[in-house]
Amino acid sequence: MRRYGKHADEDDIRVRPNRKGNRPRTNIRPKHEDAAEGMVLTVDRGRLTCLVEDRVVVAMKARELGRKAAVVGDRVAIVGDLSGAKDTLARIVRIEERSSVLRRTADDDDPYERVVVANADQLAIVTALADPEPRPRLIDRCLVAAYDGGLEPLLVLTKSDLAPPDELLALYGALGVPHVVTTREEFVDGVAADRVHEHLRGRTTAFVGHSGVGKTTLVNALVPKERRRTTGVVNAVTGRGRHTTTSALALPLADPAGGWVIDTPGVRSFGLNHVDPSRVIHAFPDLEPGTEGCPRACSHDEQDCALDQWVADGHADPARLHSLRRLLSTRERREGD
Repeated sequence: MRRYGKHADEDDIRVRPNRKGNRPRTNIRPKHEDAAEGMVLTVDRGRLTCLVEDRVVVAMKARELGRKAAVVGDRVAIVGDLSGAKDTLARIVRIEERSSVLRRTADDDDPYERVVVANADQLAIVTALADPEPRPRLIDRCLVAAYDGGLEPLLVLTKSDLAPPDELLALYGALGVPHVVTTREEFVDGVAADRVHEHLRGRTTAFVGHSGVGKTTLVNALVPKERRRTTGVVNAVTGRGRHTTTSALALPLADPAGGWVIDTPGVRSFGLNHVDPSRVIHAFPDLEPGTEGCPRACSHDEQDCALDQWVADGHADPARLHSLRRLLSTRERREGD
């Protein structure tokens, strides 16, 4: 049934009133060209603490960003009250392009990836040589995540007074990963922090490691003005520590060259469902040219892989190919295997 006549004009058209009194939605998003630049320091229940110039500002994510989440290390555009005064709240309206991303999944079957840290230059993998026992599979997975995300790895071995580091260092020798070896006594007198500090100047470094290895204790020594709660307790039955860091936090390094330290929650698993082997190979510049003859979607661990001939022709060390394949196979192996 036709509601209006043949020549209806505007006065004849009924318009449903907007009971909420707000404006109609639009797909045109504001540019916010006058937004200030900030860096996300930590995230807590939807509130993001950001550094804007020399002020700490609390903000929330704008609805126009949709499901895109900002994480620690993100460079963001912020509008609103940027005074940093108590009980003020600004708004994050844009997340800038990331230079690197540290990601993980809950396990290898989980399709949902979680961005842990953005824009870090380096990943410091902290592991104890004893109490708790080292877990090479977890180290391998952290290395893969670093190579995949564009971060350079740094291996920090603690408690060398309880067990020698030789065997573990030999396992990663072919990868050329820089390392620092420390004792418990050096943690107390500050020598450990000084050694690690040498690798952090002018860089943004994310620290990862499972609980009980001394990760947060080391971060506290590196940034003494911002101490985080630590426990130093390892369960005598399971050999595992208790999580003391529940959220990632970026802290400024006291150094003329600058730098940031990002402490992350202790991990017991590091899923790699999101990893593409074609990105990991970029961390092996001596092997990457040899992949030109590989079949499409080559896993680099199959019969027709061209890397075998590349190494046989003397272009790269066989130990490097072995290390690459060991890292890529971590998706098929559990951390405790």
